[in-house]
Amino acid sequence: MKPLTTLTAILIAILIVASQIIYVVDQRQYAIKFQFGEIISIQEAPGLSWKWPLIQNIRFFDKRNITLNSSSADRFQTSEKKPLLIDFVVLWRIVDVGQYYRSVTGDEEAAKKRIEQTVKDILSKEINKRTVSGVISTERYLITQAARDESSKITETMGVKIVDVRLRRVDYTTEVTNSVYERMQAERRRVANELRSTGAAKSERRRAEADRERQVKLAEAYRKAQEIKGKGDAEAAAIYAQAYNIDPEFYNFYRSLNAYQGSLQGKNDVLILDPTSDFFRYFKQYGRTR
Repeated sequence: MKPLTTLTAILIAILIVASQIIYVVDQRQYAIKFQFGEIISIQEAPGLSWKWPLIQNIRFFDKRNITLNSSSADRFQTSEKKPLLIDFVVLWRIVDVGQYYRSVTGDEEAAKKRIEQTVKDILSKEINKRTVSGVISTERYLITQAARDESSKITETMGVKIVDVRLRRVDYTTEVTNSVYERMQAERRRVANELRSTGAAKSERRRAEADRERQVKLAEAYRKAQEIKGKGDAEAAAIYAQAYNIDPEFYNFYRSLNAYQGSLQGKNDVLILDPTSDFFRYFKQYGRTR
């Protein structure tokens, strides 16, 4: 068992030494080899490599794109002197890892702060040339393109390339938002009042037309009623005349009875007439006969 134990110990020792000597560079990484704190080599290609333990050390840096979100929404002013609150996102990557390390000692947070300030300065300059409408919609791409190109030239000294810049949010400040809302409300009120006025005018016109049609129909109905009434009166008069011509005496007697009935409806009715008047003609006539 002793030779086996010794062999195992030797293998473990070899593995430990190998892990201190050999290192692997991933295809997504850069590797910088340091000796006593100084850069002695940079490895960009993936694969195995070696170093002297204790006196040399390795640091790895990401080749992939890195996302930077602005720390807060910043206040920018347009050419119309109107403030906007804007936050942005930057996509960047390391293209010269040696220069990157010398510029920020490999500190990603320090690099992000410098990139953010650079992009912010360029955005401020570009936004200051444009109107609110341009920043929000029509010239947004031009702003981000200019920010990307100009900031990338500046960050070359850091060994960094700006891949893309995007405006993530563009908002009015509180005072501008309130003013915009007030204008929108005033405009909506104006439109509502205009619609109400138009509706009221149409309503009055419809009422006037309805009243006119009503008057016309009533007049037409009255005219027809009068025509019918006239025809009825004429027919009645003709019937009365015909009846009168058949027996004039009976017709006079019938009319006198109707007159008596209409004049003497109550017990206390009193008529003051000349006894010799024609009204009592049938009273006297039939009274003498009886």
